[in-house]
Amino acid sequence: MLEMTRDAFEELVSEALDKIPPELTRVMDNVAVFVEDEPPADDPELLGLYEGTPLTERGEWYAGVLPDRITIYKGPTLRHCETPEEVVHEVAVTVVHEVAHHFGIEDARLHELGWG
Repeated sequence: MLEMTRDAFEELVSEALDKIPPELTRVMDNVAVFVEDEPPADDPELLGLYEGTPLTERGEWYAGVLPDRITIYKGPTLRHCETPEEVVHEVAVTVVHEVAHHFGIEDARLHELGWG
């Protein structure tokens, strides 16, 4: 398994977020991004997770709620990749994938678009 410090991995996540076009980041609302070492025990190979209410499903009732949460998991990402370059790519794909869920894009469509 590849080794990478938490700080270095968090920097990759930050760089991936910075590559999202500004016209999209401007409309992202009430969402926070986190890095965790490992996913829940029931899904040990999970690379990322979006938890919240997508923008497309928010209505008048959406007020005073905790931020949506995007979590990127370091352990499975490093186990999945064989080179540092693959880690950079996988982190970017995972970040885009989870941000797309914030916009209401489902897994099937993301796979069609190559972000699966």
